[in-house]
Amino acid sequence: MDDGADDARTLSPDDDFEDEREKPAAPKRRRAAPSSASSASSGADSAPKKPRSDFRIAEQPGFVLHSYPYRETSLIIDVFSRDHGRIALVAKGAKRPHSVLRGVLQTFQPLGLSWSGKGEVRTLTNAEWVGGMLPLAGDALLCGFYVNELLVKFCAREDAHPTLFNHYVLTLSRLAHDEPAVQVLRSFETVLLRETGFAMNFTRTVTREPVQPQGRYVFDPDRGVRAASDDLPAQWPVIAGQTLIDMERDDYTSPHTASQSKTLMRFLLNYHLGGTPLATRQILIDLQNL
Repeated sequence: MDDGADDARTLSPDDDFEDEREKPAAPKRRRAAPSSASSASSGADSAPKKPRSDFRIAEQPGFVLHSYPYRETSLIIDVFSRDHGRIALVAKGAKRPHSVLRGVLQTFQPLGLSWSGKGEVRTLTNAEWVGGMLPLAGDALLCGFYVNELLVKFCAREDAHPTLFNHYVLTLSRLAHDEPAVQVLRSFETVLLRETGFAMNFTRTVTREPVQPQGRYVFDPDRGVRAASDDLPAQWPVIAGQTLIDMERDDYTSPHTASQSKTLMRFLLNYHLGGTPLATRQILIDLQNL
């Protein structure tokens, strides 16, 4: 078999591809062709329709979150893109030894991605390394995998989150520069929950009262901050008002804030994931108690 056909960086579109794990959305009904009478009355209406813009996307900033083998020589990659959110792409020939894609489709590296197709799994047509970021290593690498797992769990397909994307880039940069992982992860988790609709303001209670530094509070996962009381669920962790104020400011330098924010974020993430464990979180807890 000729390896060159699939090894080229530009690949042929495959709109009809169907992933064995994810079935593409049902094809939309096409609008009926205009009758000859209506065509005669309106030349503009009879002009051929342009293809939808999302059938072909070029040079979209993105990152590979996860990849797994598909057939003998290809990969399915889960990517997080700036303007299109999380997308599944098939990378044809990416597993071949001499494929240019083999060395490009790496996690935690900024890429310019192009794809085509209209199903749930699109066809990767081009991938270029953009550069400009340090690689992750050691504990920072584990933290990066944890962040990627959160994105996969919380971000729906094709739901764009440009603010979250920008914070993801910042998070990788902070980890690569050896900033304290506890602070970096808490900051990312907070932005993730807010951008996906699960977290509210930390400095106002559900009754719109300002949080007091010396107060004692809980975070109702469905409504927001409440004053702590005995009639609330015991599993809701009690948090100091100063911790909530620091979290709103994205300031995790205080040891007390770092400790309490860790407890709160574990509770919120677990609640919104329905108790589904995070594999990388458990590894981090075992190794570093993050």
